[in-house]
Amino acid sequence: MKPLVVIENTKRWHFTIPGVDVVSARAYLTDPRYAELRRTTVYNLCRRYGYQGLGYYVSLLAAARGHKPMPSVATIQALQLSPILRIVGEDLDDLIQRNLAPLKSESFELSIYFGRNLAKRYDRLSRALFNQFPAPFLRASFVWEDARWKLQGLRAIATSEIPEAHQDFVEAEAGRYFAKPKHSRRAKPQVARYDLAILWNPLDENAPSWERSIKKFITAGQEVGIAASVIGPEDYGRIAEFDALFIREVTSVNHHTFRFAQRAATEGLIVVDDPESIIRCSNKVYQAELFDRYDLPCPKTMVVHEDNVEQVAAVIGFPCVVKLPDSSFSQGVIKIEHGHDQFVECLKQVFEQSDLAIVQEWLPTGFDWRIGVLNREALYVCKYHMARGHWQIISGRPGRRRYGKVEAVALEDAPARAVELGVKAASLVGDGLYGVDVKEIDGKFRIIEINDNPSIDAGYEDTILGDQLYLAIMQYFRTKLDERGVAPARL
Repeated sequence: MKPLVVIENTKRWHFTIPGVDVVSARAYLTDPRYAELRRTTVYNLCRRYGYQGLGYYVSLLAAARGHKPMPSVATIQALQLSPILRIVGEDLDDLIQRNLAPLKSESFELSIYFGRNLAKRYDRLSRALFNQFPAPFLRASFVWEDARWKLQGLRAIATSEIPEAHQDFVEAEAGRYFAKPKHSRRAKPQVARYDLAILWNPLDENAPSWERSIKKFITAGQEVGIAASVIGPEDYGRIAEFDALFIREVTSVNHHTFRFAQRAATEGLIVVDDPESIIRCSNKVYQAELFDRYDLPCPKTMVVHEDNVEQVAAVIGFPCVVKLPDSSFSQGVIKIEHGHDQFVECLKQVFEQSDLAIVQEWLPTGFDWRIGVLNREALYVCKYHMARGHWQIISGRPGRRRYGKVEAVALEDAPARAVELGVKAASLVGDGLYGVDVKEIDGKFRIIEINDNPSIDAGYEDTILGDQLYLAIMQYFRTKLDERGVAPARL
């Protein structure tokens, strides 16, 4: 389906861009043909986006029709609220200071066309603002105050406000934006009802899925009517073009994966991993409280702070394991073997990064049970063996990691108690996709942790289920999307 450019008066559209239909706002709002379109993107270039004006209704009705408007009503409203412009994140503020530092004037205006500016040196800043407020044409104003540059205003502009000297650049940029494939690794199913974005970094050695698995997810999506695309951090501004987001990167609260999850949830997408799951799974202090509240069996655990350090020896004993609350991939997890002095020295370093730490009794085992849970039901089971000669599943430094063997086990052959605990623990977090680690000691089971974005890799976790594993996850998205209805909730 061709994208639609919607403008108040089509006679004011002076650009020649193939593959795009240009329609008037009045026609888009009133002609039944446009209401019947499916899976199209609407680029709203109306002059005014004021509440209940034509531009406002174009984006509002586009959302109601299941189209993908740019800007969305949420973006329109955000641009109307000037206080939000004063809430500039640290990363964006650093970018502003670096980009505008050479300027000698007291003010500066930046024109942004689909995330680009005529001057290439402002491209990163333009992209950052476009990602935060996705609208085709933007104009940002900055002022020099208190010895630093401040973002004073940001607004969407109409084609009539584009200077004549910018026209050729805008035409070329719009043509590039409309014509290029939305994402370079996209699979085109014959019939697709929904669009799903897979956030994935092929260069990350810790990614929960490698390329072969990503391709299997895309193929499985085709089978259930979902067109899946791989996206990266640079595609933050395009989230609203999709119906669902599947994060296949290692997540963290202070990370672009969390910002993607938040934006997608705000836009009404079905999201795995959703923001709440990322928060809950990324913090071991939260999980310790959760396990205690619901009386789930786990290793003897203490939440440690500067005032109760001396109690650890009596309560937990040595050897023990110290964990940073947000530790992952065996990083930030330290085994204390040499008693109190080593423990105190370790905590000094930990408390430089966090006010709290987790201390657990050391429970040596040859492997952990990994219970994969989807939508509050067990999906797959594996044994994650410890790396050779090491007490953890992963050993070594980044770039030189060694992993223990992964052994898939049929659900019916796995210990029922381990599966039961895994499902119960994951269900306390949400109804998405989780991997719960469980230790078995003398026939008794203890939960170690709940993970979001669990590893799913071809030849490992899928050994028993094969392609059915990927199909089950894509069917989960399809069911959730069907339950939500054709028109997404994003406004």
